[in-house]
Amino acid sequence: MASRHFIRSDDFDDTLAIASVLLEDKQDLIQKAVGWMLREVENRDRRVEERFLKTNYRKMPRTMLRYAIEKFPETTRQAYLQGRI
Repeated sequence: MASRHFIRSDDFDDTLAIASVLLEDKQDLIQKAVGWMLREVENRDRRVEERFLKTNYRKMPRTMLRYAIEKFPETTRQAYLQGRI
């Protein structure tokens, strides 16, 4: 959540670096926070988030992924959840 200021400035590097480090974190609240920050990246530049997701979504905990793709169109959400991207 500390990277929200940078996201608002269209600077996503730190957010994505932190998300990469926390991909395998077991804490539910961390997973939710990272997913939320990825969704905030999407609000500014969807292409950046999708590039990150396409590389990492199979490694992400389901909670993190669900938060990150919450606003995607239903067909795209289902494709991510079913591993078809």
